[in-house]
Amino acid sequence: MTDSTPTVVLVHGAFADASSFARVVPELLADGLKVLVPAVPNRSLTGDSAYIAAVVRAIPGPVVLVGHSYGGAVITVAGAEENVQALVYLAGYALEEGESLGELQGRFPDSELAAALVYTPFPVEGSDEPGTDVTVDVDRFPAIFAADVDPDLARVLAVSQRPLAGAAFAEAAPVAAWRTKPSWGLVSSSDHTINPDVERYGYERAGMTTVEVDSSHLVMLAHPKKVADLIREAVRNVTA
Repeated sequence: MTDSTPTVVLVHGAFADASSFARVVPELLADGLKVLVPAVPNRSLTGDSAYIAAVVRAIPGPVVLVGHSYGGAVITVAGAEENVQALVYLAGYALEEGESLGELQGRFPDSELAAALVYTPFPVEGSDEPGTDVTVDVDRFPAIFAADVDPDLARVLAVSQRPLAGAAFAEAAPVAAWRTKPSWGLVSSSDHTINPDVERYGYERAGMTTVEVDSSHLVMLAHPKKVADLIREAVRNVTA
């Protein structure tokens, strides 16, 4: 491993946390790669992107930035950091500059997720107005989010969700890093959380190298080797 070997930074999405990459990390570590899986605050697109950008800036050398689901929107913005050499989207949102999650999703029919969302107020420091946390109905989570993940694990994930603040859905991406960085995209073709056509549209618009996997939304837990292979392809491109 040399100084030119990239660090792979794995960015989780909404309703999940860093443990969603638990089956992919060993694959990458076995390759001798440096890996970092930060916790995303899931409070706002601009704030989350700024946090991940700060994590990336602190890494010496090149970075391959990988985003799952909402994490795709985050890497679209944070990926503008100078040392980010490649982007990998996993069942993710590839936003255009000036576009929000709501706008991109609004072009396509709703997935099953839309009818299963739960909204809960949370206190916002320094404000009399509460924010809104968004989660997935616990009983419906396994079928919508993790249909091909071990059922016992899916039940654990359902009760340990990391909420996403509702405000994040309406924030526009200030930049689209895929315009200047080589990018790869994985479509989960049996996704009931994000309409797979939302994924396909964003990837095609960005001119990404794209693969499709017959998987639920949590493709990293259901098909870790296929996910790792796509990340390896991005790493090879950076180190070539």
